[in-house]
Amino acid sequence: MISSEAIRRGFNRGHHNVGQATPPYWNDRVPVRPGGAPRWSDQLLVMPDAQQLAELRAEGMEVRVDPDEVTAGTRDWWPGTMIAETDGRAAAPLAPIVCARNVADVQTAVRWARRHRIPLTTIAGRSSVTGAVLPVRGGILLDVTAMNAIEHFDRDRGTVRVQAGMFGDLFEQELQRVHGATTGHWPSSYAISTVGGWVACRGAGQLSTRYGKVEDMVVSLDVVLPSGELVTLGESSHAAVGPDLRQLIVGSEGMLGVITSVTLQTHPLPAYGGSVAYSFRDFATGLAACRELLQLGATPAVVRLYDATESQRHFDVDAAVLLIADEGTPMLVDATLQLARDVCTTSGQPLDADTVFERWLDTRYHIPPLHAHPSRERVVYDTLEMVGGWAVTAAVYEDVLTAVGAIPGTVSVSGHQSHSYPDGACIYFTMQGDVDPGDRDHWYRAAWDAAHAAIIRHGATVSHHHGVGLVRAPYVRESLGDGAFELLRTVKDALDPDDIFNPGKFGL
Repeated sequence: MISSEAIRRGFNRGHHNVGQATPPYWNDRVPVRPGGAPRWSDQLLVMPDAQQLAELRAEGMEVRVDPDEVTAGTRDWWPGTMIAETDGRAAAPLAPIVCARNVADVQTAVRWARRHRIPLTTIAGRSSVTGAVLPVRGGILLDVTAMNAIEHFDRDRGTVRVQAGMFGDLFEQELQRVHGATTGHWPSSYAISTVGGWVACRGAGQLSTRYGKVEDMVVSLDVVLPSGELVTLGESSHAAVGPDLRQLIVGSEGMLGVITSVTLQTHPLPAYGGSVAYSFRDFATGLAACRELLQLGATPAVVRLYDATESQRHFDVDAAVLLIADEGTPMLVDATLQLARDVCTTSGQPLDADTVFERWLDTRYHIPPLHAHPSRERVVYDTLEMVGGWAVTAAVYEDVLTAVGAIPGTVSVSGHQSHSYPDGACIYFTMQGDVDPGDRDHWYRAAWDAAHAAIIRHGATVSHHHGVGLVRAPYVRESLGDGAFELLRTVKDALDPDDIFNPGKFGL
């Protein structure tokens, strides 16, 4: 029997430099050429001058302009950044970094940016894989990682108020140790991402079927609007006082405001857990089992179905492998796992759950290492996630594999079902190309175009938890529809008429 403690302990495996922004692993090997033009830059580039930065310093703000620090600050984990930097170019314009220690500092920086009409992009862990925090129009980077404390824990309500710059591993460590609670939010990036980043990008953790995505956890949040005004949105998650304005900011990726603190729902730290594992003849059969289980009302913490390619990599099994793990009250956990057995035995074969679970903890982040390739500048890796109804998930999976696999230079494309709901699921794809260095941009965009054409053709949605940033900007209008896209533009224009906050994103 796998314990709940084992589930949580496993999230520490493979993480290094926890509690701080961590640059992608390639960045310490390829120097950026001095004076090289940035790869991802907008023609509406606006850089602050020395006198303008002096105003911020006079207000007591720390401003960093050292080239090495600024170069590191403009990085994230997007493969577009890797492509740029292995070409010896900065990923984006080298915007100065302004450090905020508290809400007043954030307001000072925002009012300064509006007064001078200088772009402002909020950064924290910089773990985005979409280019969401690259300052494509220059301006300044507002670093909020000094705002990193739990402010209040309400034991009666089971809620915690935490500053937006607190890193996920330190947040969860203190929450468990001091308060005996957990959010249950464990994204793959939790050690190098922050609470505010989770909310800004509408993130999902690996236990989301039990605890929900981050938008399900947000009770309220404080945000500094482009006007410089601080507002609190939400107080009860079940209020009926007009539209839910919290969700206007959740997922807005820094283009509507700077999140300064968040109140999240928590749960008592569980002491009991277990798992089951099954193999299926193909991915579609495994998806059908997941659908049946979720629609029967089960909410196990982990529901992960891997196709044969990824099952071979992780578990040495040449079939689709489904891992189901749960934690919580023993009676509920045991009932959930028994229901999973009843559903899966009709079309699957049981596997040793303890072995599969341990292999999953050890290998779930594994891809063939980039450094093992004889010429790593030829290799492009990326992951792509989408969400759709159960009627189309199997077809989307097959069509994305076919479409991306047909692009010259594609080495492999595979997928797994990572998050499940009664109405549908998220399919998470991994793509690899091996092309001449000069052709990497072409292969990369061709792969994304082909995948998203298939996703949109089936009426599915182009992102489940990574967000939009730069890489998905070309698909936002078609995915949302013209009317919804124009509504998004109207909201942006109303709150940020000078287009100062994280401009050049979302295809606006």
